[in-house]
Parts: sequence; C-alpha cells; structure tokens
Amino acid sequence: MSLILNIDTALETASISLALDGRIIEQTSNDKQKDHAAWLHPAVNELLQKTDILLQQVEAVAVSNGPGSYTGLRVGLSAAKGYCFALDIPLIAVGTLEILADSVKEKATDLICPMIDARRMEVFTAVYDKNMTEQMAAQAMILDTDSFSQLLDSHSILFCGNGCKKLQNIIQNPHAVFTADSSSTVSLARLSQKQLLENKIADLAYCEPLYIKEFYSPVRKD
Repeated sequence: MSLILNIDTALETASISLALDGRIIEQTSNDKQKDHAAWLHPAVNELLQKTDILLQQVEAVAVSNGPGSYTGLRVGLSAAKGYCFALDIPLIAVGTLEILADSVKEKATDLICPMIDARRMEVFTAVYDKNMTEQMAAQAMILDTDSFSQLLDSHSILFCGNGCKKLQNIIQNPHAVFTADSSSTVSLARLSQKQLLENKIADLAYCEPLYIKEFYSPVRKD
C-alpha cells in the first residue's frame, strides 16, 4: 500500500490529489493560474483534513515536472521538494507530456501526440504509441502546414493538450484526430504509482523542471 501526494501546477489548471495504490482518494483543483503559489499549501492542508490523513502518513510526493509554465513548474517542484525533505520520503517527477498522453490513451488507435501551448505557433510536444512507448522525444516545435505530415502518411495520430488547437486550425488530414483533454489528475496518480513501483525516483537535491527551452521574458521598452 502506498499513499502518494500528487501535485500538478504545470499548466493553467492546478490540481492536487491523494492517491492510494494509484487510485485517487480525494482531489481538488484551481483554475486561476496566477494564484497557484498562494493556493497550493493551504489546499494540501485542506485535502489532508478532509480525508483525515496526516501529512506524516504520505509515503511519496509526485510532481508534474514539465514542460509547461515556467513559474508553475517552479511552484510545484519547490513544494514537492519541501514536503520530501521534511518527511524524508521519495520524490517522483513525471513528465507533463506523458501525463497528457496517458489521459487520452483509451481513445487512441495508433499514435498519441500531446501538445502544450507555447508562444505564437510554437508548442512543446512528443509522440507516444497507444502503449505509452515514446516514439518522438519531447521537444519544442513551430507548427506549420507540413507538421507531422510524414507520420500522418502512415499513422493515425490522436492530438491532445492545450496546444493542439493551433495545429487543428492549419491542417486537414483524415488521419489527424483532435480530442478534448481527459483527467490529467487521474493519469498523474496512475503514473506516479507506476514509477514508485519501478523505483524511478528523482534525485531530491538535483531534480529540476523540464523546461525544454530557456525561460522567455520580453524586454520592456521604456
């Protein structure tokens, strides 16, 4: 039996859950991205009180570790590390693209391509097969009308995530399928349990978010 606290502040909607053996006991979320930092710790305390679980009973903490919002990733990982240091328990870092792909895998017939919105026509993306084996490593990509054309010649691809609308607007291909996202909270709980059982534990001292690209901040013009 393993009790894991799961934290996801990588994208617009933040979520936390307590999961026992990969099954969620209780969860809560916040859809105000600018409030994630202030919301997180009180929400964890409220979740523990609601479930009558002591923080000391938590056996591991998992975090959605990017790519995603630069600030959101720092918020989630800093909180997760803090709990792990205080409780002397394992840290589990799960890729955000993998979480998104897992959340829609039941709908897939062939390949899955999660996309996270970056600026302009850029996305963070990867490709998995329906068994969640990585077919294309996580990367930043500027979308155009030829994006994924070679793969789409021979594969059906299920596109998901908050960045896939950009591609949907510029390509027409019968092998390209676009879907609304499913619950990433459930997928993070499932994947964190799997990684714990496989002893895929992050280095608590040196774990950093997966940014893929350096943080971009526009220069102010006075």
